[in-house]
Amino acid sequence: MSDFIRITVTKTAGSVPRGPGTQMCVWADRTSGTIGGGALEWQAMADARAMLDKGHTQKTRTIPLGPSLGQCCGGSVTLELARNLPMAEPVRRPLWIYGAGHVGRAIVNIMSPLPDFAITWVDTHADRFPQTDVQALVAADPAEAVKHAPGDAAHLILTYSHEIDLALCHAILRRDFHTTGLIGSATKWARFKARLAALGHDPAQITRIACPIGDPALGKHPAAIALGVATAMMADQNNRARNRTA
Repeated sequence: MSDFIRITVTKTAGSVPRGPGTQMCVWADRTSGTIGGGALEWQAMADARAMLDKGHTQKTRTIPLGPSLGQCCGGSVTLELARNLPMAEPVRRPLWIYGAGHVGRAIVNIMSPLPDFAITWVDTHADRFPQTDVQALVAADPAEAVKHAPGDAAHLILTYSHEIDLALCHAILRRDFHTTGLIGSATKWARFKARLAALGHDPAQITRIACPIGDPALGKHPAAIALGVATAMMADQNNRARNRTA
C-alpha cells in the first residue's frame, strides 16, 4: 500500500467549514474524505503531498481562513498531519429500515453516504432490494428481525403491508430503542394507536413512535419524504454528539 498522510482537524476558532475530529487522507494521486473549505483543503493537500515528497512523518499547522487563502470566513483551523495513520472510525448510530419500496430506497440513497449511521435494511424478499452496499437482511417475518437490532437503534417502518407495519411497531415497543418512525397518514396512526393499546402498550410508550414521518411542507414525493426524515435524523445525531462533548 502506498504511503499517505492523514489530516485531522484538531482545533477551530470562529467560523470554519468542519469541526474538530474531521479527517481526510491524501495520497500522491488521490484523496479520501474531506475537511471542507475549498482553499483550506487545497492548502492542506499541498502540505500533505509535500510531506510525502520529503519523507516527513508529522506536522501541525494553524491556518487562518482569511485573505491569504482568498477566503472571508474569519476563523482559523488547526490541522495535524500524520503519515500512514488510518482515519478514526466514526461513532455510528444503528439505523434499521424496514421496506425496500420507493420511500425506503429514497431514504437509503440519502442516508447511506453519511458516516453517522450503520444501516440494516430489512425486507421480505431478496429481489425487492436494488443493488446496494448497505447491509440487506431478508426476513420472511420482518418483526422477527427486530430482536437482532441493538437497543440504541433508530427504526424506520416503511413496508408494503399495514399488518407488517403493525407487527413491527408491536415488536419494537416490547424492547429498547432510540427512535421509531412509521410511514402513514393521521388516520392510519389513529388506528394503530388503538390497536397497539389493545395489545397492552402504554400510551406514553406508543407516542414515542413518530407518524407521519418527514416534513409535510416538502410534499409527499418519496425523495421529499426522505429529505425530511434525513434532516430530522441528522439533527438528532448532531444533538447527541454535542451532548457527548458538553
